[in-house]
Amino acid sequence: MALRRGGGGPGLLLLLLLGTACLIPPSAQVRRLVRCPATCSCTKESIICVGSSWVPRIVPGDISSLSLVNGTFSEIKDRMFSHLPSLQLLLLNSNSFTVIRDDAFAGLFHLEYLSLANNHIKALPRDVFSDLDSLIELDLRGNKFECDCKAKWLYLWLKMTNSTVSDVLCIGPPEYQEKKLNDVTSFDYECTTTDFVVHQTLPYQSVSVDTFNSKNDVYVAIAQPSMENCMVLEWDHIEMNFRSYDNITGQSIVGCKAILIEDQVFVVVAQLFGGSHIYRYDESWTKFVKFQDIEVSRISKPNDIELFQIEDETFFVIADSSKAGLSTVYKWNSKGFYSYQSLHEWFRDTDAEFVDIDGKSHLILSSRSQVPIILQWNKSSKKFVPHSDIPNMEDVLAVKSFRMQNALYLSLTRFIGDSRVMRWNSKQFVEIQALPSRGAMTLQPFSFKENHYLALGSDYTFSQIYQWDKEKQLFKKFKEIYVQAPRSFTAVSTDRRDFFFASSFKGKTKIFEHIVVDLSL
Repeated sequence: MALRRGGGGPGLLLLLLLGTACLIPPSAQVRRLVRCPATCSCTKESIICVGSSWVPRIVPGDISSLSLVNGTFSEIKDRMFSHLPSLQLLLLNSNSFTVIRDDAFAGLFHLEYLSLANNHIKALPRDVFSDLDSLIELDLRGNKFECDCKAKWLYLWLKMTNSTVSDVLCIGPPEYQEKKLNDVTSFDYECTTTDFVVHQTLPYQSVSVDTFNSKNDVYVAIAQPSMENCMVLEWDHIEMNFRSYDNITGQSIVGCKAILIEDQVFVVVAQLFGGSHIYRYDESWTKFVKFQDIEVSRISKPNDIELFQIEDETFFVIADSSKAGLSTVYKWNSKGFYSYQSLHEWFRDTDAEFVDIDGKSHLILSSRSQVPIILQWNKSSKKFVPHSDIPNMEDVLAVKSFRMQNALYLSLTRFIGDSRVMRWNSKQFVEIQALPSRGAMTLQPFSFKENHYLALGSDYTFSQIYQWDKEKQLFKKFKEIYVQAPRSFTAVSTDRRDFFFASSFKGKTKIFEHIVVDLSL
């Protein structure tokens, strides 16, 4: 079919019917004249339509104003107005659309006034206004938004934009109904969650992990009984992982505890055979060298090392789990560590925990042969003396203390039966929660900022991470992780990143990273 020469009218109509928006180049499109529908009023610079679903596709290139009012649009599609790059005013009042696509306003760099008033909009896609560099005024009146996590970006954008924006009203959730989005306190708690992901796997077994800081660097000491090592790792700020720094060799090493005194770094190395020893870092050798021995007659089967300070003096205690064990407190005397107090014998102590209770220093000893006992520091004799016990808690392997919201708690690990979480009520520790823990060797509390966790390691199944529920005031199951025969969990923070080490008696040691997940994305 040939087009008539001259006149241009029929030719233009035919091109419109064939969809010339796709057939002719943009430079030619913008110079074509639009046929204005009866429901619209058109000039070279503006188009006003009332009660129409028509969107002009071929318009003069210098169109600066477009009003589509009381129309029947179901949605604003991607790049719906990108062929109008000179638009300065866009009014989409009182239409029926509920959906606005991500790139609905793409390319409108010169748009100054945008009205979406009196529609049925409940949500806006993230960064839908990102191309509107010249925006002066935005009208969202007559719409009520779901002020949930999907609105977090809009909440932040309203606080940062220089544009004048009408009030954004909320229809939900119930606690925000009829409130302004700007009046929402924060989305940080509701719109973020956390997770633990494997950051690094160390190709060896281990039973305990300790961390320490020295000269602005972060180190980790890992006890490896099968390899007869105390491996010291350091955080690599460039590679962003933990790398080998030094290695202290020994026999059946079950514990490595770092002690920092002034500018000196010591490591207590507890061994099942050959006696235990203390090493000190030697700057000239750039490694740890033996500093002193711990007498075999006192410590024969060390099971735990606990470091603490009382009145600016440094102590550590070794819990001895042998039948004739003699758990012993050691004290620093400026030249070395010496045995300061033998606590008791014949009780097969498995763990020692130092805890401040109402401003007084205490040690809690757990044992396979009796309930946990509490020793209190006597200021006159400067020794620990029996004070009380934790009744009805036989066969406790370990006791760990932690604080949340100024309250003191204990976690008590049991291999058979339920482990317990207890809280101090100013007179005694009372149970607040029981956790099924068959096969558990460790129940370790740890915190990253305002997130509080318990890691329950199991020899028979997946280990469980529990998270503290502020509303219910209980720990709830949060995540399962697989670690073969876990023996300890240790939190480590460096370079504004948070990790926790999971030692494994039968498999590989794993390093998990604690990450914050933004649910609004």
